[in-house]
Amino acid sequence: MSTIKDVALRAGVSVTTVSHVVNGTRHVSAAGRERVEQAIRELAYVPSAVARSLKSNTTRTLGMLIPNSSNPYFAEIVRVVEDRCFAAGYTLILCNTDDEPRRQGIYLKVLAERRIDGLVVVSTGDDDSLPTLLASLRIPIVLLDREITEQDCDLVETAHMQGGLLATRHLVSLGHRRIACIGGPAGLVPSEQRIAGWRLGLAEAGLDIDANPLFWHGGFTSQGGYEAMHAMLRTEPLPTAVFVCNDLMAIGALRAAHESGIQVPGALSIVGFDDIELSSFTSPPLTTVAQPKQRMGALAVAMLLERIEGRRRDTRKVVLQPELRVRASTGRHAGFVEPVRLLHV
Repeated sequence: MSTIKDVALRAGVSVTTVSHVVNGTRHVSAAGRERVEQAIRELAYVPSAVARSLKSNTTRTLGMLIPNSSNPYFAEIVRVVEDRCFAAGYTLILCNTDDEPRRQGIYLKVLAERRIDGLVVVSTGDDDSLPTLLASLRIPIVLLDREITEQDCDLVETAHMQGGLLATRHLVSLGHRRIACIGGPAGLVPSEQRIAGWRLGLAEAGLDIDANPLFWHGGFTSQGGYEAMHAMLRTEPLPTAVFVCNDLMAIGALRAAHESGIQVPGALSIVGFDDIELSSFTSPPLTTVAQPKQRMGALAVAMLLERIEGRRRDTRKVVLQPELRVRASTGRHAGFVEPVRLLHV
């Protein structure tokens, strides 16, 4: 590869003059600029981003960690983050940790070596070393979707417990009383918060969840939801509704119900969580709790740039409210009679 010295030698100018032409830092005569630009074309010279970053102490590069690139929920958020980074003149380096703490730690070291200007983190669960690793980076960091209690970072997330409560209240309003739940990985904070919302919704309705704890883990995967639903369908008496803590698991649950001859929503109502694009194309279309993914991704980038550009120093935590998207996978419980509303004259 050609170097800046090769360009200077070919153009018959100093290395400093080439640098000024490339970076636009000082006036160079028209004749001198023309010789330098011609030499650059002839030698196919590409300026070193590393060298420029050492001089300016910035790389115009941001990093992002996600735990599962095969989950459409994360893919949809990544697209928003990447679009916002590109519009702001930054390149995004994306790393998929595959829910492995060791891999997460390795990627953090790689990103540090790349001298990124800031980092968006959707953390992998069950990694006690993460707070220490993040603190060692000494760059602006925004946590997205998943809070780390030991880390004083900017945060953008959805009110997960409120989302679980919305889903359960919806099922209760349709007359369901045996309402099951399929949760994500044990110990993962968003999943635990959604499960807590389910429990709160049952308690609000006066339903004794301790006597009949209709609960299974599905691991936030379609296969996990599929297996959990088959296990649920072996219980007696069967639940009439189920809150599934993400859409991927709900899609797996829908398939299991179909294989078992269970009509949705005739015999079983299903509510998911996330509102991924695919959820409106399932059969039947999935009722789900929508996370504001567009706003989450846009806010994460905006907050990161505020820190990088020195426009804010204090820590900011933003919790966005979810919304229920009612589609065809939920219906009234058989025999449910809607309460009579009295009109006051």
